[in-house]
Amino acid sequence: MVSAVAWGRPEHARAAFSGGYTTGMKTAVSVPDEVFQQVERLAHRDGRSRSAVYSTALREYLARHAPDEVTEALDQVVTGLDPGPDPFVAAASRTILERSEW
Repeated sequence: MVSAVAWGRPEHARAAFSGGYTTGMKTAVSVPDEVFQQVERLAHRDGRSRSAVYSTALREYLARHAPDEVTEALDQVVTGLDPGPDPFVAAASRTILERSEW
């Protein structure tokens, strides 16, 4: 990390030390050595950082354990859709039905 003193201006010091090199909240979590080693191997194999692996794992865990939030998000998407008939689909369906033997 570059020293703020080397830059000689206090506003650079704030910029250099305000956010670090990553975005988002940083936190410390203790995991068993075996889990840590597995994450290391996975991250190396996939060419990702440990943070990316842990973030992905937490997102998947939350999605599995907070299904109401997923349902709410899907409900919002569906609410925004036009429930009316699609003229193309109606015409295509009619054409297929006319060509079909009953």
